[in-house]
Amino acid sequence: MIKIYAKDKNNKIKIVDNIDALMPDLKELLWIDMIKPSSEEFKVISTIYNVEFPTKQETEEIEISSRYWETSKDITVNTYFFTLIDNTPHNETVSFILQDNFLVTIRYRELRTFDECIKKIISLPNLFNSGFYIFSNILEMRIDMDADILENIAKGISNLRKNLLNEDMDSEDLLESISMNEDHNTRLRESLIDKQRLLSAILKSPKLPSNLENNFKIMIKDVNSLIDYTRFNFDRLDYIQNIFLGQLGIEQNNIIKIFTIVNVIFLPPTLVASIYGMNFKFFPELDWHFGYPFSLILMLISSILPILIFKKKGWM
Repeated sequence: MIKIYAKDKNNKIKIVDNIDALMPDLKELLWIDMIKPSSEEFKVISTIYNVEFPTKQETEEIEISSRYWETSKDITVNTYFFTLIDNTPHNETVSFILQDNFLVTIRYRELRTFDECIKKIISLPNLFNSGFYIFSNILEMRIDMDADILENIAKGISNLRKNLLNEDMDSEDLLESISMNEDHNTRLRESLIDKQRLLSAILKSPKLPSNLENNFKIMIKDVNSLIDYTRFNFDRLDYIQNIFLGQLGIEQNNIIKIFTIVNVIFLPPTLVASIYGMNFKFFPELDWHFGYPFSLILMLISSILPILIFKKKGWM
C-alpha cells in the first residue's frame, strides 16, 4: 500500500493512495509512505520518482554503514522502532529515504507513531515544508513514545520491588516478571542506541537544514538520557534478582535447618530403641519388670533434651 502526501495550491495536504493516480510532476511532494509494499509498487515509485530502494537484507543489517548512508543524491536510513507482538518485544526496522525535498518511508507494520504524524501533518500543514521536517517529526514522536515505554518499564520494576516481600507472590511468577522486564528494557535500549548513532550521523550531514539542526541536537540529548535510564533499570533488576536469590537461599537454609533439627531430635530415641532391639542371649533388662516403661521414658527424655538445648541456643 502506498500513500503520498503533497501540498496543493492552497497549502493544504493532498493525499493520493491510488497507484494509478501517481504523477511524476506532483507539486510540492512531501512524503511517500509505503506500507508492506509489493515489488510492483517498488518498481512504480522507482520509475516515477527515480528513487533507489535498499534491499530487505540491507535493512536488516546492523553495521552503521548499512544503517545510514549518504550520497550526493539522497540519504538512506534504517532504524529500529520498538513494538510489541503478542506482548513480546520486537524491534521493527523502518527505512527512510530523504531525496530532494521529499521523504520516502518503507515499513512492514502499522505503527502508531506514523498515525500521529499523519494527523499532525493534516492539521498543521504549515509546519512541514519538506520531507526533512516530516522525518524530524516522526523521530521526535518516536523518542517521546520510547520515553513513555521506558517509564512503564520503570513502574513495572518498582512493582516487582514491592512484591519481593509478598509471601503470596509465586517464585516462578517473580522470575518470569524479572525476565520479561529485562527483555523489554534490552530491546528498547537496542532501539535507542540505534537512534543515537543515526542522529549523530545526520548532525554531520551537510544536507540537514540549518533550522532543524537544533531539533536534532535536542533529540540526541533526549536519547542519551533515555539510554542512561535503561542502564539504571538494569541495575535495579540486578538488585531485585540478587535480593530474590538471597531470600531463596534463606528459605532453603530454613528448610534444611528444620530437617536437621528433626533428625537430631529423633536420633537419640532411635539409638535407645536400637540398643534394646538387639537380640543377645544375655540382656540384664530383659526380665526386668519396669524395662519397657524405662526405655520409653529414656527415649522421651532423649527427645526433649535436644529441643531444650536448641531453644536455649536460639536455634529454633
